[in-house]
Amino acid sequence: MPKITFFDSKPYDREFFEACNQNYGFELKFFAHHLNSDTAGLALGSDAVCVFVNDRCDAAVIEALYGMGIRLIALRCAGYNNVDLRAAWERINVLRVPGYSPNAVAEHAVALLLTLNRKTHRAYFRTRDNNFSIAGLLGFDLKEKHAGIIGAGRIGLALIQILRGFGMRVMAYDANPRPELAAQMGFSYVGLPELFAQSDVISLHCPLTPETRHLINAESLALMKPGVVIINTGRGQLIDTQALIGALKSRKIGGAGLDVYEEESEYFFEDFSDSFIPDDVLARLLSFNNVLLTSHQGFFTKEAMQSIATVTMQNIKDFFEGKDLQNEICYHCGNPDCPPKPGGRCF
Repeated sequence: MPKITFFDSKPYDREFFEACNQNYGFELKFFAHHLNSDTAGLALGSDAVCVFVNDRCDAAVIEALYGMGIRLIALRCAGYNNVDLRAAWERINVLRVPGYSPNAVAEHAVALLLTLNRKTHRAYFRTRDNNFSIAGLLGFDLKEKHAGIIGAGRIGLALIQILRGFGMRVMAYDANPRPELAAQMGFSYVGLPELFAQSDVISLHCPLTPETRHLINAESLALMKPGVVIINTGRGQLIDTQALIGALKSRKIGGAGLDVYEEESEYFFEDFSDSFIPDDVLARLLSFNNVLLTSHQGFFTKEAMQSIATVTMQNIKDFFEGKDLQNEICYHCGNPDCPPKPGGRCF
């Protein structure tokens, strides 16, 4: 049976993947280390590697894996911005989990929004100190407010359904609009300038590409309403953090709910409670009482973890059995200069 090496694995990864492996019988090896050029050698003797969002699959890593005879990178996540697809072209196949649980991420985005708006995180600590004052905890009704969703894929659509239930007026921007779906669900497609200008709440659910990197920047922030709330459960580099901090300092931004951060790979999923954070930008973000930062946990539900494990293992099984790879990443999308890989799919 194929031997699979897992990088950046936590106890919960091992729990769900070992349970799922009862149906597959692969030989699994787990490492807590991130995959990078220094740790790639840990995969020696394996047939595939399984990686997560903060593992580095750059050209040097892919060269090392290829030299060890590894022909498959199985991502246990939807995003693939950490993989150099040009280097992997015709050498190592790359599979992902495109839709493990849209509801999990969408519901976490709503949790961030509601917590920021009604300031329940601050109220929690007050009442535990016997402080029952509500001064400074003023929020606003979501009903009739304008929500702008950037990226109307599976997660974006799940969020739209929830926000429509709150009575919000929802607009969306997507590179591939589906007007019939918008009419059915009661939202409208608009351009980015209009979305920035009209939204009271903006939530990011688009993939990280060269075109979307720092989509939220000084220029786009200048177009937004005073007091706008920004939610990001996508990728940290969708936001220029320095520009966001400037907008927070000037009070242009009413609140920011962030489940991701530009330089999160050094910190997220790890425990620094007995140490300190040397990242001055991250420390500055944490100093704002209208910033709510969580550690990339939007996906983290029982249902999502079960789905991630099942789809990842089935991806691996299909690859080694020579079957059609439904979740192979289209190399052409990652590299506009390259032709599509035969059998690859454009997501």
